[in-house]
Amino acid sequence: MNYWLVVGSKKNWDTAFQHGNIWGLKETQRHLWENLKENDKVIFYATTPVVGVIGYGAVRTKVKQNIPLWPEEIRKKTVIWPLRFEFDIEYCVQPDRWVSDKTVSKELFPRAGFQLLDVTVAKKLISSMGVAEYITTTPEVPQVAEEPAEFVTILEKQGKVLLSHDEIQEKLIEIGKLQKFIAEKEYIFDIGKLDVVWRRVENSVPTYVFEIQIGGDIYHALGKLKHAFDLWNSHIYFVASEKDHIKATSLLSGTFHEISNRIKHIELDNVEELYKRKKAYFEFEKELGI
Repeated sequence: MNYWLVVGSKKNWDTAFQHGNIWGLKETQRHLWENLKENDKVIFYATTPVVGVIGYGAVRTKVKQNIPLWPEEIRKKTVIWPLRFEFDIEYCVQPDRWVSDKTVSKELFPRAGFQLLDVTVAKKLISSMGVAEYITTTPEVPQVAEEPAEFVTILEKQGKVLLSHDEIQEKLIEIGKLQKFIAEKEYIFDIGKLDVVWRRVENSVPTYVFEIQIGGDIYHALGKLKHAFDLWNSHIYFVASEKDHIKATSLLSGTFHEISNRIKHIELDNVEELYKRKKAYFEFEKELGI
């Protein structure tokens, strides 16, 4: 795990937090963005008039952006910082106390817009914010363990009715909304439509992309997922039966080998199970007033 210092103006930090905790780098910083990994720590530094550290968090995911988001981008109608990453906040000073409660350190000089920090320096900064120890958590992603083949066979013998393509779309949309994403179906992009996408904010590209396979052309479905990954660095999911997953595996070892380590497989039955668990968890939180 690496520690990064992220330097920006107060206005840019306001924008970052208002748009779901997102930051961006220029193409000239691609080498840094490519070295940035999920769960890396990022330390928030605000420039004048704050001039100090205001918090820290952990990288959730990276995404390539082709839609203007920041005020300067919107004003110029162009994307200046296309290499984005989303992060979870683990600690942050309240905005009205940034100037008074900031953390300062001479070890941060000289500062740059985005730089790798020495581990010792980074841990000192985190401790100085009153967090002597912290737990590294893995961001929640919609991964579902595959059911054993024997279990699937039993369900088929029992005549279990499988959800239709449209029903699975709706379940995935509901799951996305429960996780506070903007969830859409039939998302149009340059080579067709994606079955379901989840986006963090309105002016954003898809962070998660799902293709549902119930019959039809597996090759075309994988092609769309690969294109989504190439365009946006999205998390890509292939939702299908065990039989179609086996067929997809063959294509992923050949034609689509570039995404073989990035694509996630979800069994059709598991979508319903995931929805039930997410819904129950949401209702339990609501009951507790959380």
